Amino acid sequence: MPGCIVLIDMKLVIIDDNAAVRTTLRLLLAEDFDQVLTVGDPKLIPAVLRDGDVDAVLLDMNFDRHSLDGAEGIFWLSRIKESANPPAVVMITAFGDVPLAVEAMKLGAEDFVTKPWDNDDLKLKLRKAIDKNRRQKAETRSIEIARELEANEKLHKDMTLDEVKMSHVEKIMDECGGNLSAAATRLGITRQTLYNILKKK
Repeated sequence: MPGCIVLIDMKLVIIDDNAAVRTTLRLLLAEDFDQVLTVGDPKLIPAVLRDGDVDAVLLDMNFDRHSLDGAEGIFWLSRIKESANPPAVVMITAFGDVPLAVEAMKLGAEDFVTKPWDNDDLKLKLRKAIDKNRRQKAETRSIEIARELEANEKLHKDMTLDEVKMSHVEKIMDECGGNLSAAATRLGITRQTLYNILKKK
């Protein structure tokens, strides 16, 4: 695709039981993603996501030929979103409808496409899904940091000066992996002084 921008170091996983669909999508999306992995069996999802390095998953909604209600896709979507550092998820199905799309979105899917797909539209939705997922993670992390700071501020407010100093010393010790010399250097005191401080605990 002329002018396409490869998403360097971006990892996409395509999960679909149709080998022809997997191959077509892999060839198409390799133009835009640095790494494209295809999986035919959804039971492999936990293993694929174990390292937490997947940026997006393109997930089929149906894996059982006898059941085309999207229940399997919804189940695996939930599993993906429960994983550590969950990736963006775009659902894909040949039997999509609005209620199913709405249900998938409520459970955390960033977007939804139907087969046959429009190539440019699919790529755009994947990019937007990754951006949305990253924003949500950043917002969640910002809230967590704000809560941690608030909790620390409240804790320090009720501490004596000596307790605040000891808390700081312990923090530096942790960051230095318990190395007295390194921690003393960071604190701007001698190793013996640090040793004496720690003895008072």
